[in-house]
Amino acid sequence: MIELVDFGKDYGDFTAVKCLNLKIDAGEMFGFIGPNGAGKSTSIRFLATLLRASRGQGFVNGFNVADQPMDVRHSVGYMPDNFGVYDGMKVWEFLDFFAVAYKIPRSRRKAVITDVLELLDLTHKRNDFVNGLSRGMKQRLCLAKTLVHDPPVLILDEPASGLDPRARLEVKALLKELRKMGKTILISSHILTELADCCTSIGIIERGELLMSGSIEEVYRRIRKNRIINIKFVDGMDAGLSIIRSMPECVDVDVDRGQVTCELQTDDQGVASLLKKLVDNQINVRTFAEKDPTLEDVFMMVTKGLVT
Repeated sequence: MIELVDFGKDYGDFTAVKCLNLKIDAGEMFGFIGPNGAGKSTSIRFLATLLRASRGQGFVNGFNVADQPMDVRHSVGYMPDNFGVYDGMKVWEFLDFFAVAYKIPRSRRKAVITDVLELLDLTHKRNDFVNGLSRGMKQRLCLAKTLVHDPPVLILDEPASGLDPRARLEVKALLKELRKMGKTILISSHILTELADCCTSIGIIERGELLMSGSIEEVYRRIRKNRIINIKFVDGMDAGLSIIRSMPECVDVDVDRGQVTCELQTDDQGVASLLKKLVDNQINVRTFAEKDPTLEDVFMMVTKGLVT
């Protein structure tokens, strides 16, 4: 559905993106992760037909970005990181403006605008002036205008930037709903918590290079060479620690405020074996849980070269 092949972009002597290869299948919500200046927005603007590549190609919904830009634009709903609204317009007029731009027939425009307003929970703001909306409502309106032509692909650059925590949760809920509707979504962010629980796959980019990409599960599996287990005991902590340290798979043990954190160089069977040893030795375990890596863990390990 979205593909970059050897894409690169130079601005004079500065290389913003070196040689990017990326493929996003239909129905995915792909999180494009990287710090400011990593090349995310440059890649996104190319896919949205807003700049030319220095080298390489891009494809969206089967159309070549450079050779078939109008077909790409009709396939994409693009939301830039710095969105704007037109003062003096009402909410419905703003959406009608974009519906006209996308050549939606007059006979259909009213129904389309009504549907989009309902989807984005903006019906009650229909006749409000856009310049009087809160930032969160403006963000919703900008997302709404990307949907008026019902594109199969959404390309969203930092869609939750600057929003308060509640508004961010609402945007994430909207994105999940749009994916359920069959949209393929490329979303960029440098705030990793925005992407952790809503993306099906991620790509990590830094200094114009894609360092790692894949499904969330695949990426976690690639970085999780050791298993981190958090254990709390009802009693018998010293005996429990002795058992843990005696295991040849044990790499490290830490005790903090009554919780034991151990690192094991093992697989699922080894983790189960540890729990069985504690139970067989009548050690009263209150909690026993594996600590999954976070996107922050993934990002730091990848960008520091600890995993490839």
